[in-house]
Amino acid sequence: MEPETYHEKLKTKMDEHAHLIYKITRNFPKEEMYGIVSQLRRAALSVVLNYIEGHARGKDKVYKNFLEISYGSLKESKYLLDFSLKEGYLTKKDYEKAMKLAEDIGAMLWGILRKL
Repeated sequence: MEPETYHEKLKTKMDEHAHLIYKITRNFPKEEMYGIVSQLRRAALSVVLNYIEGHARGKDKVYKNFLEISYGSLKESKYLLDFSLKEGYLTKKDYEKAMKLAEDIGAMLWGILRKL
C-alpha cells in the first residue's frame, strides 16, 4: 500500500474534523439546532468542501482562493467551538479533540498557502 500523500492526509483530517463536529453537535440543546449547530456544521463542511473544490480546479490562483476560504471557515469553526465550550454545550474532552484537529488542519493549510 502506498503512503498517503500530503493532500490525502489533509483531506482525511478535514473529513475527521467534519464528522467530529457533527457528532459533538448532536448533544447541543435543541433550541440551538438552527443557530450554532447549523453554523458550526456549515463551517466545518466548508473547510473540507472548499479545499476539495480548490484542489480539483488545478490552477494556483483559483486554488489559493479556495484555500483562503477553507482557512477562514476553519477559523470560524474554532471560534464557534470556543463559544460552545463557554456556553457549556460540549465537554472539555470533545473541545480539545476538535481543536487539536483544527490546529493540525490550520498548520497544513497555512503551509500550502505560504508556498503558493
